[in-house]
Amino acid sequence: MKIFCVGRNYADHAKELGNAVPEEPVIFMKPKTALLQPNTPFYYPQFSNELHYEVELILRIAKNGKYIPENQANKYYDAISVGIDFTARDVQANLKKKGLPWEKAKAWDNSAVAGNWILLSNEMLANPIHFSLNKNGEQVQLGDTQDMIFSFDHIVSHISQYFSLNIGDMIYTGTPAGVGECVSGDVLTGYLETQKMFELEIK
Repeated sequence: MKIFCVGRNYADHAKELGNAVPEEPVIFMKPKTALLQPNTPFYYPQFSNELHYEVELILRIAKNGKYIPENQANKYYDAISVGIDFTARDVQANLKKKGLPWEKAKAWDNSAVAGNWILLSNEMLANPIHFSLNKNGEQVQLGDTQDMIFSFDHIVSHISQYFSLNIGDMIYTGTPAGVGECVSGDVLTGYLETQKMFELEIK
């Protein structure tokens, strides 16, 4: 199982971190050990002093594919969830200064949270999808697929030009503006529309 992530897919988020709006999807990966398993506690990483949440919509790949045309891409995913791409922001900033890869800031064990899965329908895909993150009961991020720079289908097609997609792979499709710091004791709750998808306490 592979975990693909899309960076800077919401213009306002790119701007809040001082990054240029990309001309093509920014892709990075997390290993399968990054996925927080069900009923497993999440612990603040010992190597960071600035842990940030980034709420994202996640697609689940349901069909093996390579070089997928964009107009066929919706046949290759079947479910959606809401999750968090946790980022050790201080580690990332240090790596970026040195021009080094981000893996130590993004791909560490348990850095990817995924909520419950909902099967996608044509009706859902035909309308904007809203998702959000609450921290300690207060909304801190709100996303709308209409604000995505690159659509689900474009992302799936683009990734497949470089990597084979396999059943069970996951794609984190980018975070909207509002990312911020979290500390031990914080409770993070993710929603798809009004449906709670996950709740997580940082230990």
